[in-house]
Amino acid sequence: MTSSLDPLQLTGQVRTHLIKVPDLGCFVHAHVAAPFAALRRAAAGAGFDLVPASAFRDFDRQLAIWNAKYQASALPPAQRIGAILQWSAVPGLSRHHWGTDLDLIDRAALPPGYRVSLVPPEYAPGGPFHAVSEWLESHACRFGFFRPYRGIRSGVQPEAWHYSFAPVAEPARRRYRPALLAELLQKTAISGRDLILSSLDEIHARYMDAIDLP
Repeated sequence: MTSSLDPLQLTGQVRTHLIKVPDLGCFVHAHVAAPFAALRRAAAGAGFDLVPASAFRDFDRQLAIWNAKYQASALPPAQRIGAILQWSAVPGLSRHHWGTDLDLIDRAALPPGYRVSLVPPEYAPGGPFHAVSEWLESHACRFGFFRPYRGIRSGVQPEAWHYSFAPVAEPARRRYRPALLAELLQKTAISGRDLILSSLDEIHARYMDAIDLP
């Protein structure tokens, strides 16, 4: 299997680029499974049970997340879209479609009954995932993983949990063009569609293409 992604894979409409990680029940890009397994082994040696709270996410799941957030907001439509984009991608523009990106937690640090929210306080000093966050900052790059959202270049807010496998994700990011998505969104029941389509180039540039490179 080639590591390059075709338009359907880039936009999360198919799973032909993925394999299942049996002991975790999630899907990742076929070229990500081995490096992630190596990262997990190294984390285990440091006392962490590194697992993804989220891995591959398809177009329909991202669409459900988007529409739920849009419909729950009372902001005017343009402001509503801007607020959502700080934390969630337009369906078809999510890096999670590629199977290269993982939202990571330390399962060993979970208190009984704890529900993971993936919010900054969980990774800040005193939060349950602060220690694993510090470890990942120092060691993830050795396995090809980096944080694309640090709040420096991208419009996406800093996400200490979000790690990406650069050898596959970077070619995908460079190949992506907004035209891949425009036709798909035209026939999709996405909230705020007209506003999204009218500013799709800008959304792509600010929220997908502009990342904090390793």
